[in-house]
This record gives sequence, C-alpha cells and structure tokens, in this order.
Amino acid sequence: MIPELYLADLEAKPAALTGLASALEADDPYSGIPSRIRRVVFLGMGSSRYAARVAALRLRAAGVDAVAEYASATLGHPPSPDTLVVAISATGGSRETLDALARHRGRSFVLALTNAPGSPVTEGADLVVPMLAGEERGGVACRTFQHTLALLLALGNRLTASGGEVPALLRRTAEATADLLERRDEWLEPAAALLDGPHGVYTIAPAEHLSSAEQSALMFREGPRRAADACETGDWAHVDVYLTKTLDYRAILFPGSRYDEQAMDWIRQRGSTVLAVGGDLPGAKAAVRYRHDDDPDVALLTETLVAELVAAKWWLAPS
Repeated sequence: MIPELYLADLEAKPAALTGLASALEADDPYSGIPSRIRRVVFLGMGSSRYAARVAALRLRAAGVDAVAEYASATLGHPPSPDTLVVAISATGGSRETLDALARHRGRSFVLALTNAPGSPVTEGADLVVPMLAGEERGGVACRTFQHTLALLLALGNRLTASGGEVPALLRRTAEATADLLERRDEWLEPAAALLDGPHGVYTIAPAEHLSSAEQSALMFREGPRRAADACETGDWAHVDVYLTKTLDYRAILFPGSRYDEQAMDWIRQRGSTVLAVGGDLPGAKAAVRYRHDDDPDVALLTETLVAELVAAKWWLAPS
C-alpha cells in the first residue's frame, strides 16, 4: 500500500462517480435478473460486507427478504432457484467469498459485483456487474467502496421498482465529494488535530449509515495503522459509553439517528471530543459540512471521505 497513491485515488473520486453515472444512464446492468427472485443474499468481507449490510437493511424496509452474510460463516442461507446471491469482491479474489459461492453456483442466481471482470468471483456467475471504479493504485478499497454502495442502491431500486434516479444521485455525490476535496485546506488540518489523541479514533453512525462508521474506522487502521472502532449510534449508549469515562475519547459522529442527543449528552458530561460530519451537533467540538449534505443518500456515499483524507494525512506524515 502506498500513501501517495491512496491520496490520488481519493482525489479521483469525483471523475469516477461521474463516469459511473454516465454508464448507468447508458445501460441497466441489472436487466438480466429474473423476475422470480424471492430472497436476496449478499456475500462479502470487509468493506464489501459493510456496504451490503446497509443495502440489505434498505431492502428489508421495502419489504424484500434480504440479508448480508459474512462470507466466512459456516452456516448460511441455503441455495434455491428463487434466491439472488450478490457476491461482492472488489478484487474478485476474496477467498471467503469464493468459498461461500461454491454452495450457490448452479443452484441460486449468482450476481458478481466486482472491480475486476474476469476474476475468479465471476466464474460461473449468471450476471457480472463491474464496479467501474478504476484501478486503486494505493492498494486501499476507497473508490470501490463508494461504487459498491452506489451500485447496491441501483440494485435496490431495480428490485423494489422504486424508480430512484441513481445517476442523478451520483452526480450530486460527485459535487459533494469535489467540495470536500477543494475546501480541504479549510477543514482537514483542524479535523486531524481534533481526532489525534493517544487512545485511537472512534466512529459513530446510525444503522442506516453504519457502513460509514465501519469504513472510516477501517481507513484509520489500514492506512496510518491507528486504533479505531465503529459503533451504531443507539447501541453506543449500551456498549461504548463506558470508554468516555477512562479514555481521551475522540470520535467522528455522522448525524441522523434519533439517538444523537442521547450520545451527545454523555459526551458533553464526560468532556469527550466529537467531530460531527455532515451536520451540526450541540456539544461537538467542530463540524465538517459539505455540499448536499442534507440529502441522506448523498451523505451515505460521501461522508467517509472525511476520515479517508484524515487517514491519508496521518499516513503521509513523517514518522
């Protein structure tokens, strides 16, 4: 992994998103999915699973039987002709995902979502959908994570006939992403200083955006090798609040949960440090705002860039 190239990968996000929008306007990559589908099973690991869990939650809310499984699990949904299995692997070679696919090939309808057409995950797939994220030369899944989320939103629209305009969403997301990149001289240094504590970084998000917290924490671990962990906002008061009592607790909080104030009440009482991303929160030490951050779907696709850029800054800093 190369930090300079990782930063370049982040800077290429707006152009890649615009390209994906154009591709979705020109063709529906999901037109080959049969109409008989009764259940959707997402398989993936790491960032792929983070994105899949949010997609499965959205499908269930729309009345679709959907689940995101650890590909590494020994137990899983049984194969069937009316099951759509979405195998997600940016590289196309995740061992666990390939192993999980073995029980579904030829028995379920298999869709491979990958940034590497022709890779092992596509072998025997009934449908292959390219992520179109371009090569991530830094060796870190950042654009592929964003494109995975976008393509899963498009899949959700297809399965629920909701008619959402994903290409238009992607163009707004490109604008939001470009806004954060262009204004980073204003917000990046203060944000990095605020989060730079002796006990790592914590990330908090509502269930509907939990992938943002998980991906952000992963970026701190994977790049600069900082301790970091993610938590759902409501669950935070049951599992992570205790850390504010004994640690120099520093967190990114992505607003949008009905339990934001519950968490912030504890954080204010304990004098902990929170950076809000995408909204203003009473008691937060600072907030990073960006264009279109009042649109929850734009936020879902954009907000991890704050942590990614902080991670890049720390990773590039002299040791």
